[in-house]
Amino acid sequence: MIKVVEAPNTIQDLNPSIFLAGGITSCPDWQKILIEKITNRFGNIDLTLYNPRRENFPIYDPSAMNEQVEWEYNHLKKSDIIVFWFSGGSLNPIVLYELGLWGNSGSRQIIVGVDPNYQRKQDVVLQTKLARPDVTVVDSLDDIVHSLLRFVGQPERIKNG
Repeated sequence: MIKVVEAPNTIQDLNPSIFLAGGITSCPDWQKILIEKITNRFGNIDLTLYNPRRENFPIYDPSAMNEQVEWEYNHLKKSDIIVFWFSGGSLNPIVLYELGLWGNSGSRQIIVGVDPNYQRKQDVVLQTKLARPDVTVVDSLDDIVHSLLRFVGQPERIKNG
């Protein structure tokens, strides 16, 4: 069964976990679409999805940003797979940073997807190819779900790479 944990919530969980890293501000709600696609495809498999997009972000609460950044950092660190999605509508500067940090660390399985309308697509493709030649950059949320087939249903591959 798939569990979705939305920021700033947390759970103690032993399921294989996937962090949905990608734009939130000035971007479509791609997380909702991807969660639906993953649930439809892998609904009977035990997985936890960490979703940093909050249904109701308290924009006027000055402590909310710190809480959000800390939540994302901690959940990126404990995730087994990080899915990066660079959507059109924003340059996704934080996602670029996260891809550099976690993608280059080699400590996590990663899947990288880039919307065909993303302004810096070629940069993401080239940098990923140089840093992680084992990772193919895909260009749709459906391709991300297909890429997950390599890992989902094989918990030992998720945990051990």
